[in-house]
Amino acid sequence: MNSEPKIYIDGKFYPKSEAKISVYDHGLLYGDGVFEGIRCYDGCVFRLDEHIDRLYDSARAICMDIPVTKDAMKEIVLKSLRANKLKEAYARLIVTRGVGDLGLDPNKCPVPSIICIAQYFAPLYGDLYDKGMKIVTVGTRRVAPDALDIKAKTLNYLNNIMGKIQANLAGCDEALMLNNLGRVAEGTGDNFFVVKNGVLYTPPTGAGILKGITRKVVMELAQEHGIKVVEEDLTLFDVYTADEVFMTGTAAEVISIIEADARMIGDGKPGPIAKKLREEFDKICCKDGDKV
Repeated sequence: MNSEPKIYIDGKFYPKSEAKISVYDHGLLYGDGVFEGIRCYDGCVFRLDEHIDRLYDSARAICMDIPVTKDAMKEIVLKSLRANKLKEAYARLIVTRGVGDLGLDPNKCPVPSIICIAQYFAPLYGDLYDKGMKIVTVGTRRVAPDALDIKAKTLNYLNNIMGKIQANLAGCDEALMLNNLGRVAEGTGDNFFVVKNGVLYTPPTGAGILKGITRKVVMELAQEHGIKVVEEDLTLFDVYTADEVFMTGTAAEVISIIEADARMIGDGKPGPIAKKLREEFDKICCKDGDKV
């Protein structure tokens, strides 16, 4: 039992086999909550402050008061990593609305529940970082910003899952999801970039995308190395005719796309700008953050 991962739930650590929440938790019943995925590299929790800030912003957006301070929340993440003796890890920090009843009313949930899962994490896409991956545009659209602004990172991920199912059925590694206007949005869990004539383009946050932390880091690194970055609406034409395409995310990091909708991107190999940005990302990810 001592070798089991330890899961933090509301002030206590439980062995994985005993880590449970109520069937009346509104996070389970209605996807009512917020979360963050956080990476730890060689004992450095990468940009932890930014993840915590986004968690609290997401909670504020859905009218949920997190019952601990930001500093206390940071310590929950660090304690979870220490309790599991992890240096290379992924931490999933979740705040649900808490236990209520079968009705929708959040006033019936007096106290939000805090959960932190920390586990060893290998590169998400394995050998595809060297080879590049194939994507397909799927019919499931990202949630329209005027319906639910997905800048709030909530537990409502069913449309992302439907996109992933469609990618799996097409035999592709990932999906490209469009927004309600038919413009490029993002992957099922990653932000999207194209390179054309040495310029880096990415959809603006108003296009119905998450304000990704890795996205921000990559844009900063590009500018530091003289690569022009432009945020503008993109169409599938821009994807098909790009010199390079890649995605970014906390779990994905920087991953090149070599084929979109059966169309080869560039020369069909990971491009030089994506490679450069991944190399620069690797240099800072174990330095820029809080130590375990």
